[in-house]
Amino acid sequence: MTREQALAYVKPFLKQERFDHTVRVTDQAVILAERFGADAEKAALAGALHDYAKYKDRDLMRRWIETDRRLPKDLLDYHHELWHGPVGALMLEQEIHLTDPEVSSAVSCHTTGKKHMSVLDKVVFLADYIEPGRNFPGVDEVRETAETDLDKACLLALKNTIVFLVGRGRTVYPDTFHAYNDLL
Repeated sequence: MTREQALAYVKPFLKQERFDHTVRVTDQAVILAERFGADAEKAALAGALHDYAKYKDRDLMRRWIETDRRLPKDLLDYHHELWHGPVGALMLEQEIHLTDPEVSSAVSCHTTGKKHMSVLDKVVFLADYIEPGRNFPGVDEVRETAETDLDKACLLALKNTIVFLVGRGRTVYPDTFHAYNDLL
């Protein structure tokens, strides 16, 4: 599947604003992949597919988590916004026969990160965080760091996310802590 085919596939499932974000993430993922030595085609594919399940029915995603042995059941204990990555990766395996484990992994962990992220995982995670349409405290520092150091930029993004969630009294998914600790 090409980048264009992937974008065409996800477009009907996304609101226009989210589709525009997806295009920017895809572009940013390619830039980061080329900068840090990941496969640019896989980065484009994962970027294009990363939010495929963003607007899927919450009950449908819950059923996937409850019934698919590959999904951690503790996802149900955390905010439903985290579900679309891991559930979406499995949906894509079933619906478009996505068989590349690297692309699937990058889609799955793009929101939370995880321990032992591959370069492609980091590229897509970071592209989602720093794409040009994002505007929130700390993003410019992460963008600047992403010019030269992928790991440090991911570490900053994870730290910002943890501080943001803790500051609002929200739970933090364990994979985010694991990713942070692993990169530290």
